[in-house]
Amino acid sequence: MMPKRALVGVALLMVGTLGAVARAAPPDATALQAPAGQESAAALIAPIQARWAVVQYTLPKTQQASQFAALAQKAADLANAHPALAEPLVWEGIVLASDAGATGGLSALFLAKRARACLDAAVRIDGVVLDGSAYTTLGSLYAQVPGWPIGFGDKAKAETYFKKALAINPLGIDDNYFYASYLAAVGRKSDALRHLDIALHAAPRPGRALADKGRRQQILALIARLSH
Repeated sequence: MMPKRALVGVALLMVGTLGAVARAAPPDATALQAPAGQESAAALIAPIQARWAVVQYTLPKTQQASQFAALAQKAADLANAHPALAEPLVWEGIVLASDAGATGGLSALFLAKRARACLDAAVRIDGVVLDGSAYTTLGSLYAQVPGWPIGFGDKAKAETYFKKALAINPLGIDDNYFYASYLAAVGRKSDALRHLDIALHAAPRPGRALADKGRRQQILALIARLSH
């Protein structure tokens, strides 16, 4: 029998009850005008994005979990302070999903459920923000978390979320990479390589140089593995 740690460990950057309990349901975006415009939302989450890239791509795995936990709290504080914005919730979900991957074991499933709750809340406000990153991360969670009775993983839901993300941002680096990872895992090698090629040639993201560099290394590694 596969060890529990292997079953529930999720390698995500990459999820729901705790997130819902931690804060009241986010207000409907049509009922409340966001206190900040798109540029302000981008400025708010920029430090979270920058720190995430540092933790994800420069720190050893043994140091990541504690750093992601601290960063998730900062993202949660930001989300609570700006309840009409979807962007902080998206990043809280991304950081929690990354924490799940770094933590492993039964705790990973707990963190993944919290991540899913944040991302679901973000989608209820506006799923299109950040090029559909909420859908991309939900797709990764449903693809990588074990299915019933251990977890909520569901390959069909994963495919649906990935396609939603790609409809919003068809040439994006993250959505194509994570969809390719899913396709490789389910044996669709040629489709995976096609999306990896798109991801590899994605346009650089302003202010995300370290994240882009790290992601391209992952893309090249997956291409090399699938090419043998």
